[in-house]
Order: sequence, then structure tokens, then C-alpha cells
Amino acid sequence: MQKVTESPSNHRHLEKMSTAELLTNINKEDQTVAITVAKTIPQITPLIEIIAEKMAAGGRLFYIGAGTSGRLGIVDASECPPTYGVPHDWVIGLMAGGDQAIRKAVEFAEDDTGLAWRDLSEYLVSEQDVVIGIAASGTTPYVVHGLKDCRAKGIITGCITCNPGSPVAEQADYPIEAVVGPEFVTGSTRMKAGTAQKLILNMISTSVMIKLGRVIDNKMVDMQLSNNKLVDRGTKMLMKALDLDYEEANQRLLKYGSVRKAMEMTEE
Repeated sequence: MQKVTESPSNHRHLEKMSTAELLTNINKEDQTVAITVAKTIPQITPLIEIIAEKMAAGGRLFYIGAGTSGRLGIVDASECPPTYGVPHDWVIGLMAGGDQAIRKAVEFAEDDTGLAWRDLSEYLVSEQDVVIGIAASGTTPYVVHGLKDCRAKGIITGCITCNPGSPVAEQADYPIEAVVGPEFVTGSTRMKAGTAQKLILNMISTSVMIKLGRVIDNKMVDMQLSNNKLVDRGTKMLMKALDLDYEEANQRLLKYGSVRKAMEMTEE
């Protein structure tokens, strides 16, 4: 398989470019990413629909990946609880090599064909759940075989990749292929490929949480009040929603612990 992600950069002699030239050329490449992701919306849509259906019935969403792809999945999963006030086991990110690989690569972990299933099994993954494999190359053994094992057990699978016709897409019930082309630095898929994956992950988790009722109007009414900025934001939400002054809204928010609960208690 010829990998677009490994194709030579469209730019030569990067070391001879000025700082302004480097930034300008990187930015020009980045501008193409959102356009490519837009073309994948028909692929993303049915995956979001099935995830929301499964999670509404008590299932979970898993991301599996290695390297940059694995880290992006973990970031997206870890941001769901503070943003939407959901339990930490609703969206789970796993990467080859475990948590220690988040900061430092674990040699050959991504080549272990049985590791992803072992990782998923620790969470008692089942047919209630959905597993999305993230692999820019589309060939990462950890991801390919993880999805293959899931499908063999009747678990719905999806993938996010940046190469067409890849092995990981073959193992996905809902493949998403964002072919962003050669990287500015040849093969450095943390750049355009990583950006595309992050955009798609944002779309998936945000849309699913909205469909699960974790947003009212356009507000994060279930966000965790973990710092002063978020307490202030929640207070201002209540001021507007309930026509309160700042002090009263703040007291109500701190009493009930979330914007949603403060609004519900008022309705009662």
C-alpha cells in the first residue's frame, strides 16, 4: 500500500527558509485541512448516530491509538468529564504502551497485535460499546488488530485515518478517511494528519454529548466547576437564564454545584 502520509513534502530545502517563510508555508498547508475534513462529514455522521444510540442505552465510547494518534484520543476522552460533567468511564482513551507512553514512547508497543484487545478487556468492553481506532497511517498493528478483535466479538468499530484504502479502514464498520496529503516535514503526521484527527474527534465527542442532552441552547450546563473562570462563567449563565444579579446567581450555583441543577431547582 502506498501511503499518502509518507509522500514527499511539497516544499524543499526547509533549512534554507527564513522563519517567516517557514510559518507561511506551514500555515498554507494547514489551511487545507479543514476543507479535507469537511469532505468526511458524510462518513462521520452515521458513526455519531450509532455512538449516541449506544451511549444512550448505557454503552461507552473507546478510542485506541498509538503515538500522536493515541495521545489525541486520550486528550479528547479526558476533556469530556470536565466539559460535560459525565463520568470518566463514558469516553475512554487507550494507547499502545499505556499511560507512560503519553509522555515517552514505549518501544514496539504499537507492533503488539494482541495488546489492544488486552487493554480493552480490562474495561470489559462489550457489544454495548463502540471502539474507534485512530491511525494516521492506517496500518498501525495495535489499532488494526484491536478493531479486528472487536469486530469478531460483535463490537461496532470506527476509525480515523489519513490514507485511503488502509487496513484499519477494512476493519472499521464506520471508516473516516481524511486524506490531507503530504506533510510539510515529510512523514511528520503530528502536523496536518494530527490536526485533521483532532478536528474530527472534536466533532464526534461534541456532537455526541449534545445529542445526549449535555448542552442546553449553546451552554455547557453540566461543566465541572473546577476553577474560578468556570465558576464565573456558570454564574453569568444563571444571571441571564434566571434574571439574577451576580451575587445571587453565584450563591445559587455554588449551592447546587452545576448550572443545570441550579436551573432545575428554580423550576421546581
